[in-house]
Amino acid sequence: MATLLDVKGIQTFYGQSQALFDVNLKVREGQVVALMGRNGMGKTTTIASICGMSRIAKGAIYFNDVDVSKMASHKIAQLGIGLVPEGRRCFANLTVNENLLVAARDGQTHLKHWDLQRVEALFPRLAERHAQNASTLSGGEQQMLAIGRALMTNPKLLILDEATEGLAPVIRQEIWRAVRILKDEGQSILIVDKTLKELLPIADHCIVLERGETVFDGEPTGLTQAVQNQYLGL
Repeated sequence: MATLLDVKGIQTFYGQSQALFDVNLKVREGQVVALMGRNGMGKTTTIASICGMSRIAKGAIYFNDVDVSKMASHKIAQLGIGLVPEGRRCFANLTVNENLLVAARDGQTHLKHWDLQRVEALFPRLAERHAQNASTLSGGEQQMLAIGRALMTNPKLLILDEATEGLAPVIRQEIWRAVRILKDEGQSILIVDKTLKELLPIADHCIVLERGETVFDGEPTGLTQAVQNQYLGL
């Protein structure tokens, strides 16, 4: 499989405070890669660095063989990265359909094209609420909308940052069902999530961060209980 995303030894600062010291990860075409670690270990900063929202001080980030290390975030998105950020960030005063349509882009991918009908088939709740403002949706419905909005860009790589956090169990299962469908269709995914029971069976590869450094890079089978206790336990 060709390498789609290649993050090489990046370091990122917030002012004088260093958040990332040596993060390395790869996502190959069609892979689901889990980015893992305790709270505050650099997962969201890594995603922000990949997407150009936090500027790296050292290292390099290549997406589809293009060096995006110093590229503006909107230019990186146009290359084919669809981000579902932590906190959803839907347009509150737009309807469900307007939130989806405003993000619509053809993209440059071999995967089946995403449009309004496909998103509504993936998340039937959105079809039922297509004329409602996003502000009137439940948290779980807003999360579905955020995922649908990212898919409307027809991304080469979908990034999910804590997509099931704080949701009711029945909604979490709907989100995981959608992720499994996307995996089966060959969508490349980088995903951050704490629910290992659901995450590990889906992941093809795992990256674990500890204090802003990559400390594990391997298949889910390598995440023994000892490794989980050391880097993922409370």
